[in-house]
Amino acid sequence: MNTITLYRPTGPEELELVKQSGYLRWPPRLPEQPIFYPVTNELYASEIAQRWNIKDSKVGYVTRFNVRADFMSRYELQKVGGAHHTEWWVPAEELEALNDNIVGKIEVVGEYR
Repeated sequence: MNTITLYRPTGPEELELVKQSGYLRWPPRLPEQPIFYPVTNELYASEIAQRWNIKDSKVGYVTRFNVRADFMSRYELQKVGGAHHTEWWVPAEELEALNDNIVGKIEVVGEYR
């Protein structure tokens, strides 16, 4: 089975919900969050965690998880800035399907304060 490694910067509240799932699922999006934005590399995720999560919550985490490549092939990769600013845009209503296609656990690979 081919997988794609994704990264997601997150704050403490979202990480707590991931922990409650056994590190297996992302929580549903809030009404003002119509898109789930995992990114393609740890550098970009670290930049977001440091610039935005610390500002909002005093701590930012970087997570890493694998998703079945055939599932992710339905989404177009988005470049939103510099060469390494690439991410996937998954509509909120498709987040449960993404969760069903996670292979293994969601891991915390960085913490910034």
